[in-house]
Amino acid sequence: MITPLTRHQMAWRAAQDLADGAYVNLGLGMPVLAANYAPAEREIFYHSENGVLGVGPVAPPGQGDPELVDAGSQMVTLRDGASIFDSAASFAMIRGGHLDLTILGAFQVAANGDLANWDALSADKGPLIGGAMDLAMGAKAVHVIMRHTTRRGAARLVTECSYPVTARGVVSRVYTDLAVLDIDQGRLVVREIIPGLGHDELAAATDAPLTFGPDCRELTAPDLAGGI
Repeated sequence: MITPLTRHQMAWRAAQDLADGAYVNLGLGMPVLAANYAPAEREIFYHSENGVLGVGPVAPPGQGDPELVDAGSQMVTLRDGASIFDSAASFAMIRGGHLDLTILGAFQVAANGDLANWDALSADKGPLIGGAMDLAMGAKAVHVIMRHTTRRGAARLVTECSYPVTARGVVSRVYTDLAVLDIDQGRLVVREIIPGLGHDELAAATDAPLTFGPDCRELTAPDLAGGI
């Protein structure tokens, strides 16, 4: 039986690639979970676009300060040496190229690295620009966590985005519930694939052509509590 990764397992896998000493912004949703799973021996400085550098773990239930929140209004803690500043300074950091990495969610990613994550063209939910455009263009690297397909089975990894594009050619790595893929010179290169899933099956769930790297290996993650 093929078992796709849960959202926590996807976040865990993304966290394993966070470099020691990196300045990292985590987007809302699945990306922010990556902070829970970074290797303990690495020192990583988490940035929140509402004006925090040095975000610590989520505040324990009943112990949070409603005036200390991240960009998603989640009550958080601060690590030693953290700084708090206004949005102007925060976006100066982003636009000035001072972030090593941002991990974002997405509706679609194209084979050339185009990112679409601000407008799903939904009649029920309007577009939400937020800081995604600044982060996508300002960070030194952009990674994405998203499910490989929509709930209706449509591919999210596409030849060309059909949703409004946030930024063009910026995504370098994608983590899904089925695989880890790099974007290399306009190609989707599969680096890891979940156990039991065949190459043809992954290709069938993907709109854009796939290249399987010679080092492609099995994608495994620990059992993690926290739901799907």
